[in-house]
Amino acid sequence: MQTANLINGQWTHGGGDTFGVINPADDQLLAEVPMSGRQETLAAIDAASEALAPWQERTARDRADVLHELSRLLLEQAPRIGRILTMEQGKPMAESLGEIGYAASFLDWAAEEGCRIYGDTIPASSNNKRILVLKQPVGVTGAITPWNFPVAMITRKLGPALAAGCTQVIKPAEDTPLSALALGELACEAGVPPGVINIITGDPVAISDAMLGDPRLRKLSFTGSTEVGRILMQKASTNLTRLSLELGGHAPLIVFDDADLDIAVAGTLACKFRNMGQTCISANRFIVHDSIHDAFIQKLQDSVSALVVGNGLHEGVHVGPLINDPAIEKVQQHVDTAVASGATLVCGGSTTPIESMSDRFYQPTILMDVTPEMLICQEETFGPIVPVVRFTEDDEAVRLANATPYGLAAYFFTNDASRVIRVSEALEYGIVGVNDGAPSTAQAPFGGVKHSGYGREGGRYVMDEYLETKYVSWQFTD
Repeated sequence: MQTANLINGQWTHGGGDTFGVINPADDQLLAEVPMSGRQETLAAIDAASEALAPWQERTARDRADVLHELSRLLLEQAPRIGRILTMEQGKPMAESLGEIGYAASFLDWAAEEGCRIYGDTIPASSNNKRILVLKQPVGVTGAITPWNFPVAMITRKLGPALAAGCTQVIKPAEDTPLSALALGELACEAGVPPGVINIITGDPVAISDAMLGDPRLRKLSFTGSTEVGRILMQKASTNLTRLSLELGGHAPLIVFDDADLDIAVAGTLACKFRNMGQTCISANRFIVHDSIHDAFIQKLQDSVSALVVGNGLHEGVHVGPLINDPAIEKVQQHVDTAVASGATLVCGGSTTPIESMSDRFYQPTILMDVTPEMLICQEETFGPIVPVVRFTEDDEAVRLANATPYGLAAYFFTNDASRVIRVSEALEYGIVGVNDGAPSTAQAPFGGVKHSGYGREGGRYVMDEYLETKYVSWQFTD
């Protein structure tokens, strides 16, 4: 298991302080990794700057071949990388293996999109001129990634950056750096030249300050909280560094009166209990029509009762531990304040003891009689909690769904085609799942509006995030 920084193709500990990586399931110390800061970040930017010209001069197909090889190795090593991912993050092995496949898909899709970066020839205003539009790599880029999808959130940024001809400095989350370093090992094996990919672990403030304080780093992609996104925007103003920000969410899930309840329940399980509810597009507010409310609750409770909570390394487990103690405290606060304010606890509502394990395992929980004023409807809940609010009219459901400063993802279930169009257009979100609890895929644009950030990752749309548009006006001299 690699535990050093990757800078310019070399693994280096830097000789400084380290910090521990803990398994959230049992508090086992998995490894010590470097507590890097400004010095290591600048060294990584140095390496990325030196590697930039040779990398962007390679053909798009050459770069694509390297990315495809990295994808192949990632899939080949999925059991090993998946085990590392489960140990440091907690999600069940089945989900870790699913994330590895998801991560590989971003590399493959970006590799092919990089081969289709087209410019333009525009009709000129005179016969002795030609107007050309070129697309060129933005330069050295940075990526700051979250702990909940520690491999896929890297490849979703890394793939298009490298395919476009950029180099990258990656700072993984402090809770989950080991799977990122394992990906770095595979990148070296895949033939990524030294300096094209650099991975540094450590102090998020010192590293982001160094990234955004260096004019050579021209683009930063960040996935994380809205609060940190605002801080990065301020820091980026110094050098006018380009940003992509995928920030907090507070996703609604609407179940209309004509919905297929089996599909709605399956969609709820997919977008609420995956990764223990710790996903940025996880549904947080469930808005259910009064006429089918009780039937939906009963079907959901039947399905939730079958979910197995336990160590993600054990076979048959559906729900692992939450990432850390503050996560447990927040989830419990949301449940307790809701019940104190009049919500009814249908099932769950507390941690569940598991022999020889930590206290971070939370029971899948359903709450009904929830009102929009409750804390659980005001703040994002990163946990396996389903708070259900009733509604009677379509306009009321849309109003409740939009009553948040966030706008990342929303879901609704209906069999009415006209309602699909009306509600999809009315929801103020960057992603809308219609009868679909798992809409994220490599070929589609991913990102939010309002306080959920800006910029898109995925599909062909992501490539412009890593490209500059250059206009060339060519006047003939003979």
